[in-house]
Amino acid sequence: MRRTRSLFTVVLLSAVGVLLLGACGTLRAGSDGAATATEPTGPTESTRWQTFAPMGVTAARLAGDRRTLSVDVEVPGPGKMCTRDLKAVVTDTSDRTVWVQVTYSAPAGATPRADCRTTATATAEVRLPSPLGHRALSVDHFTTFTADGAVPPHLRLCGELGCDPAPTGCTAASYDQAVLALDVPKHTSRGDEHCDGKWLVFDVSSRMGPACPEGAGPGCGASLDDRWFFRAEKPGWKPIARGTKGGCTDVHAIEPAFPSALCADLPPLKRSN
Repeated sequence: MRRTRSLFTVVLLSAVGVLLLGACGTLRAGSDGAATATEPTGPTESTRWQTFAPMGVTAARLAGDRRTLSVDVEVPGPGKMCTRDLKAVVTDTSDRTVWVQVTYSAPAGATPRADCRTTATATAEVRLPSPLGHRALSVDHFTTFTADGAVPPHLRLCGELGCDPAPTGCTAASYDQAVLALDVPKHTSRGDEHCDGKWLVFDVSSRMGPACPEGAGPGCGASLDDRWFFRAEKPGWKPIARGTKGGCTDVHAIEPAFPSALCADLPPLKRSN
């Protein structure tokens, strides 16, 4: 009977030891002797992965065959377990545009690891059905590139005015370009333009105060008016002066060469409310 009891005790202690060893890697002793959980080492087999679009598209390149496309995108990183399944696919083509979508997978609904809380650059590749040529490349519908005017193998990133902005001149498209060069709110409106191809002046009006119909209450419909003067340069209209005084006073204080014929009859501006 004594021998049987001793054998039972040994088996019991061995089982306890196995359980304790099995817990290693999940729990560790803290400095005060208490058991604390270790930081997760990465996604497990039970992790649910979700598909995302990249946070940004930064560059695109075409190989010598003009069909193999490489796209640089921003994804969570720089840890090796932050993302997986990065890929680019051609979703549509036309005579003017090739559309490409880039996606990656990342753990869904979990607090990101410390090494996944910033961004890293990753590169996705795809082979186009035919050479890009002079067509525009649209990546994720928000970023556009073109091979025109680019230095191979790189593609040129297009701006807010498209890949080929209107030439500087006395046209509505050119005036829109001039407004984009100003530090004004997005929904600023433009007044009458006075232009001779080299020089330009127009007024802009920016809504101020609460968002409500004009006259509905104090401050409703208030705006801030400014007058801007421009000189034509190779990249586009360059703002050279601003003000609210009548005539040419504001611009001639900075650029005496501005033609008086474009500004002499301009009335003074005042803030409306």
